[in-house]
Amino acid sequence: MSTAPPRVAMDPAEFAAAMQSEEFRRDPYPTYARMRRTCPVYRAPQGVWYLTRHADVEQALADPRLSNDRERMTRALVARDGRMRDLSRLTARLGRVMSNTDPPDHARLRGLVNKAFTARRVATLRGWIGTVVDRLVDDAVAAGAPTDLLTAVAAPLPHTVVCELFGIPEADRDHVTEWFRGLGRITEDIARAERVVEDFEDYLTRLVAQRRAAPGDDLISALVTAQARGDRLTDDELLSTCFMLITAGDETTTNLIANGVLALLRHPDQLARLRADPELIRAAVDETVRHDSPSQAIVRVVAEDVTLGGRTLPAGDLVYLVLAAAGRDPDRHPHPDRFDLTRPANRHLGFGHGPHFCLGAPLARLETELAIGTLVRRLPGLRLAVPDDRLQWRPNPLQRRLTALPVTYTDAVPGTQERK
Repeated sequence: MSTAPPRVAMDPAEFAAAMQSEEFRRDPYPTYARMRRTCPVYRAPQGVWYLTRHADVEQALADPRLSNDRERMTRALVARDGRMRDLSRLTARLGRVMSNTDPPDHARLRGLVNKAFTARRVATLRGWIGTVVDRLVDDAVAAGAPTDLLTAVAAPLPHTVVCELFGIPEADRDHVTEWFRGLGRITEDIARAERVVEDFEDYLTRLVAQRRAAPGDDLISALVTAQARGDRLTDDELLSTCFMLITAGDETTTNLIANGVLALLRHPDQLARLRADPELIRAAVDETVRHDSPSQAIVRVVAEDVTLGGRTLPAGDLVYLVLAAAGRDPDRHPHPDRFDLTRPANRHLGFGHGPHFCLGAPLARLETELAIGTLVRRLPGLRLAVPDDRLQWRPNPLQRRLTALPVTYTDAVPGTQERK
């Protein structure tokens, strides 16, 4: 016996106003909670759906009828909004990358990258990443308090790690950082992002050619070597995969570090608990992903009719899988608005689920654990330098990112010179 779909509590005008409001940008979770209670599978205008319950999002992430194919997605976006044509041209430049494909191409590309982006390669970076974090904190302390942890630590750390992982020469890293910044504002300035993608693509083409001629001990060389061994990765796929791997871990890890620090500052009891027991750092990362996910939502397109949460989603419609709402679903996470480092069985969806589970999750975890752990250890009395309500967030519905995280602290503790 089927149950009737929940009453839609928001009409289209109310929904649009809520999603575009400054209140939503500062704190989207009350809106998500209301949607989850009254219209958990909500159809917005122009055939766009929002899923906000953990069970529905988890099911959708693993359902092959919800496509992640870039070309199918682009057609659906342009059909609904002609202004998306500029964005579609931009995404067309990126070719076929594994995060934007469906099986069987996705499995083939992921299998190849798994051979190069191994757990062993990530593990060997631990000591070096710890040293980088200490150096960034040293620089921030030398500049004096207050300091913006977003620009001092959270943003430069992923930049530095990605550049090292891919063997990008020191002389080129400032340019790469500027490209990252341009890509981070892709929805705010598409014309600039197009120029950034073109420049970055040209640079990667030259870098791949150099690695093909003289391989080194870096991820691009590993991908080139895998291609040379007979895997069916085209030159376009190789270039696009490099682009995806370089850019994917940057924005998300930056936001994860900043959101994690902010969550601890907003919950001083949990900050004190972490100071008393540094082994809770992994739990702190998972709780941040659940409580204030850096990836707020991901988009799929319905390839064939599918029923979710008692509603039938027709082929061709777009679906927003709201990871941030799923993370606060009380049916999955008791007391969901509470930030709790001792939360049991914290199985969240912040790194995805199913075939598209985030390949870079181990690296993002490692960077975030080392960054937050070092800040907590080295900056006693860490606290916000401005009132909480003065913090500002970028207008991006898919990524939750602060514009700045100004903090102050008491006397800093010296860094660790040697690391295991």
